[in-house]
Amino acid sequence: MGMSEFYGAADEAESLATLHAALDLGIGHFDTADTYGLGHNEELLGRFLAQLPPGRRAGIVVATKFGIVRAPGRYERRIDNSPAYIRSACDASLRRLGVEAIGLYYCHRRDASVPIEDVAGTLGDLVRAGKVRAIGFSEVSADSLRRAHAAHPVAALQTEFSLWERGAQAELLPLAAALGAAFVAYSPLGRGMLTGALPATDRLEAGDFRRALPRFNGDHGAANRARVDALKALTADWNVTPTQLALAWLLHQAPHVLPIPGARRQTHLAQNAAASVIGLDDAQLRSLSALFDGAEAGARYPDAGWAGIETRG
Repeated sequence: MGMSEFYGAADEAESLATLHAALDLGIGHFDTADTYGLGHNEELLGRFLAQLPPGRRAGIVVATKFGIVRAPGRYERRIDNSPAYIRSACDASLRRLGVEAIGLYYCHRRDASVPIEDVAGTLGDLVRAGKVRAIGFSEVSADSLRRAHAAHPVAALQTEFSLWERGAQAELLPLAAALGAAFVAYSPLGRGMLTGALPATDRLEAGDFRRALPRFNGDHGAANRARVDALKALTADWNVTPTQLALAWLLHQAPHVLPIPGARRQTHLAQNAAASVIGLDDAQLRSLSALFDGAEAGARYPDAGWAGIETRG
């Protein structure tokens, strides 16, 4: 996402180099959406895929999403889950990505006016047509996930999950495991806060959407930065970076948890990948969990960002 929008200016050459470096590190799951840069991010990923020989492309899972409809330059959105829209959005994503089939196709946000069984059924039709290989849902409730899975097997649930966002831990995480679905944790680094290297909010670029997020501003922002300072103190003792500890904590939560950190640069990518080999004992995991346990970090989104999200609590 950050390679196309929301986090300030991006360097396209560096973005493509980072995608190639990810593949060289053995990373084969690339997550995008039609709303990221209003199609630009899918086109960027399509250019990357086109640069690969067929043998290297074969092992890659491309995940993309539909459902968020925005005007250029606007954060406000509406949600569309109608069957006609899903089919047209899928065809548009296939064109931008330059692939014959989407490896994992998500309902990005939920339109409550459309029964979720109808959404899953339409996605199932796309699977049977050979345009999609597996389906997923993002930010849906446990009840919606069960109903969707009953209509067509759901391969993945994507929901925000990190040291500072644990809302999915009690119900959604075990439910995904019970259904045999991967749990794809987005914003696993708290949109950069958990790296311990984020500038003060008022020093972020003018186009950076974190300037409007409650967790980065006011009393909530100050409290969260204090918790990150405590995280940095732990990492100094353990000789790893805050980024690596935050990702390692996630990887220790359950085998079906797949974090998708949004590195935009090769240096950040290498640091993220190194987290996969960090072992944490029970005492370390408890210490990390306690840093944000029970803490009210502030709302995840401004009002406009909650459209289509069923997991607000």
